[in-house]
Amino acid sequence: MLSCDGVRFNVALAFFDSLILKMKFLDWYLKIGVASALVGASMEFFMVKTGFYDKVTVLESEKRAWENSPEAQAVREALNPWRHVDTKESNKS
Repeated sequence: MLSCDGVRFNVALAFFDSLILKMKFLDWYLKIGVASALVGASMEFFMVKTGFYDKVTVLESEKRAWENSPEAQAVREALNPWRHVDTKESNKS
């Protein structure tokens, strides 16, 4: 019975040692977390103030409108290197 308690004591001691080691570096993790949050917030603030999101929204809508146009479909079909293989397979079936 004494050896069982000794084992439990050693396991508990090892757990608390690792906990103390983790607490030792906790301040570094907090500093890195705060610094990262500040950098991210400043980047978002800059993008909002410069109108970045408005410009990107307009560009994306123009891109999607062009991709759905008949001209874009014709370009995609003309640049498809497998267009001849696709037409042969569709003719067979």
